[in-house]
Amino acid sequence: MMMWVLSCASTGYPTHSLRASFKTKAKVRSSSQVSVSLSTHHHQQQQQQQQQLLLHHHQDHPFVPEVVKAVDSLYSEFRAVDNLVACNTARVLKAFQNARVGYHHFGGCTGYGHDEAGGREALDQAFAEIVGAESAIVRSQFFSGTHAITCALFAFLRPGDELLAVAGAPYDTLEEVIGKRDSQGLGSLKDFGVNYREVPLAGDGGLDWDALVGAVKPQTRCALIQRSCGYSWRQSLSVNEIGRAIKTIKMQNPNCLVMVDNCYGEFVESIEPPMVGADLIAGSLIKNPGGTIAPCGGYVAGKERWVKAAAARLSAPGLGVDCGSTPGDIMRAFFQGLFLSPQMVGEAIKGTFLVAEVMSSKGYKVQPLPRVQRHDIVQAVQLGSRECLLAFCEAVQRSSPVGSFTKPVAGTTPGYASEIYDALVCERAELCKKLSPLNCTR
Repeated sequence: MMMWVLSCASTGYPTHSLRASFKTKAKVRSSSQVSVSLSTHHHQQQQQQQQQLLLHHHQDHPFVPEVVKAVDSLYSEFRAVDNLVACNTARVLKAFQNARVGYHHFGGCTGYGHDEAGGREALDQAFAEIVGAESAIVRSQFFSGTHAITCALFAFLRPGDELLAVAGAPYDTLEEVIGKRDSQGLGSLKDFGVNYREVPLAGDGGLDWDALVGAVKPQTRCALIQRSCGYSWRQSLSVNEIGRAIKTIKMQNPNCLVMVDNCYGEFVESIEPPMVGADLIAGSLIKNPGGTIAPCGGYVAGKERWVKAAAARLSAPGLGVDCGSTPGDIMRAFFQGLFLSPQMVGEAIKGTFLVAEVMSSKGYKVQPLPRVQRHDIVQAVQLGSRECLLAFCEAVQRSSPVGSFTKPVAGTTPGYASEIYDALVCERAELCKKLSPLNCTR
């Protein structure tokens, strides 16, 4: 009953006028006296008409008052997001034109992929220009962002080298890649003799700039920067902060290569890490740059030499970037998703603003705070208990267009040490993951 009342309360939208018609009964007592009595159901009729009006209003405007209020208050933030979308879309359009993308690029190929009609090359060229890189490899053969990042790390590192994570502990699925968590001898960086250190975050959840100044050593071959907060309760990094970190790293060791985990950050700003000096970036097409259209895949972009080295890790030395088949339906989805991704990311950013605004008004802790500039599409909310988290995820599932009749159940997922609770519709958008502070990205 309470939910119905909240949903049907008046909002800032225009309301319909209520026209009440009252039935009357006239009784003639004499030629000079007429008494008029109102119907005894007058009050009931008013109540029924009001209920019908509320029901009609609820059907036309399904938002509860808290959401309507938040949307109205976020006009300037939403307008800024629209401007960002326009800027990034123009950059994508220009890159497509420069790559001379045509219908024939959507054909795809089979087999070894040697007779590919140019779509693979055009997609790589367009993507590289969009992110400001010398080169890029965009492939369906990347299983995930973790896979692409792994290829980039193995492109840089050799036995005896050191990997330094400068933004605290990395994303969960990289723990076994690095060897921070036991990979059972399956070939982690640690198994290959690569050493690992990390610079803890500062007390405010951002980079510890004082510690970073003296963190890079002569043996530090690669510095890993995670752009997004991921599933940690910490700040996400702006591209300008990443640029500042790269300068600090290179000043200490010019030969130290910088790899940026770019997941969740693409198109959230008007610039990307290669534009501020990153040697390589890597990410997933299942997230931002796939525009909700790409069904799979990932990318590595940056300096041409290191992109080729990452491609050799994906395939084999000598094969390079000029092989690997991609079916036509997948190739078309890659182009379409990349073109739409600024718009889709813009909608996701608006979603983070809205979630933060509403949930903070209800007393929940949120990260980032309401109306703070976004640097990724992650919005974290501390729901306070496992029970609240489960209830939230179940509500998301019930509201989904696909699988609304199912109930998500917590379980294990490859790469994660923590228990995972995914609502079906959120799997691509990574809306609900850990049973610690809830991360809402879409």
